[in-house]
Amino acid sequence: MTSAPVICFGQQPCGIFPRRFLYAKFTTARKLQSEIGGRIVFFYHDSDHDPRETKTILRHRKLGEPFEINFTQENKLQRKYSPLFLKRVLPEWRDKTAIQLPAYVDKRWAEELRQIPLANVADFCLKMYRRIGLLDGIEVVRSSDRAFRTAACDISDFYVDVPWQGEIVRARHMDDGSLSLHEGGDSFVTLPCTPSDKSQISPARDTRLAWMQSVVRCTHYVCGASEQQYMRKEDAPEITYIQRETIDRSDEAYTPG
Repeated sequence: MTSAPVICFGQQPCGIFPRRFLYAKFTTARKLQSEIGGRIVFFYHDSDHDPRETKTILRHRKLGEPFEINFTQENKLQRKYSPLFLKRVLPEWRDKTAIQLPAYVDKRWAEELRQIPLANVADFCLKMYRRIGLLDGIEVVRSSDRAFRTAACDISDFYVDVPWQGEIVRARHMDDGSLSLHEGGDSFVTLPCTPSDKSQISPARDTRLAWMQSVVRCTHYVCGASEQQYMRKEDAPEITYIQRETIDRSDEAYTPG
């Protein structure tokens, strides 16, 4: 007996309104599901730490000019190095952003934003995606989930969530067993060796596919053009890879009517 298809796509939290390339992954997955059946899994890679991932580019409703919004954090350390599921949303950021939004989206979304409980950046984005309706009927699995991490396969290239200077930071595990933070350019900070277990580990780019697949076990994976360039498909040859639908202004935000 053949098991039902599992259609998967993955993405980091990518703004209070998701970027249009993520919206295209949702629509591609739903179209494929209508053709072959099965279920859809959104692999939400909220273990990433790069604050640029949550940049939101909106267009002014009358002038058409672009406007960039991103979260602000309590301190520089948290902004640069804490994983997205631990970067905290500030009340003043939410209030200021809600005031700005009606110039760029329907005013109802400003009110929706105000109603989202203050939490971490990853939760905040996910709650907005759910309010938009993108997640209806879709299973969400998160790379920050301790149970997911514990069940995942061992990998050789990874990051570790460890405490440092009052925050949890996502440090790169080096070949010699040390942990490192990239300050920029050729500058790195080496952290003291800290005991850790699988519940603190998340993958690097080259090990993400195998790590995810060891738990999700998808049959089809929807990916963008840039993903196609770096994904190690040989790590999961059993998957059928599907190119996401083309969409214009792919790096700008998808805004519902």
